[in-house]
Amino acid sequence: MTPPRARTWGRRGCTPVVRVRGRGSGRVSMAGMTCYKAGERARLFYAVREYAGRKGQPKGFGWRDFRDLIVRARIQLGGPIVLVWDNVRLHLTKPLREFIDANAEWVTVVQLPTYAPDLNPTEGVWSLVKRDIGNLAAANLSQVTRAVKHRLKTLQYRPDVIDGCLAGTGLALGT
Repeated sequence: MTPPRARTWGRRGCTPVVRVRGRGSGRVSMAGMTCYKAGERARLFYAVREYAGRKGQPKGFGWRDFRDLIVRARIQLGGPIVLVWDNVRLHLTKPLREFIDANAEWVTVVQLPTYAPDLNPTEGVWSLVKRDIGNLAAANLSQVTRAVKHRLKTLQYRPDVIDGCLAGTGLALGT
């Protein structure tokens, strides 16, 4: 996650300057899924990974992390899952495809067009998280991670906001 920039104000002719500590190295990666079922509240499942630049530390999510997120959602939802995926390179890897093919009785994948973030409700969730931490002047990477996790946890308890992310795509649930 690259540092978001938000707007601020200052007197005319005086550009506001915010000084922060830290090297600026590292990043926070997020993976998540919004889950919708007609007649039930919307759900959000997510995972957050912090990369501090250490040798041997994974920079982002691997196919196993996505597999574990899908399995966790299946356990908590207790039913079959239809995944609507964008074309992230990791979603198209061979081991993840093999996992989906092996579990075809409870997981189905529908691919979005090549570049269609406006059709992906999870992009609305990421937008809300980035907007919330836009003016965060964190001293270190763990403060950014805490802020992201806090915002995602808050969104989990706001199914109306998650429903709004689906409405923002213009898509609707079919019966």
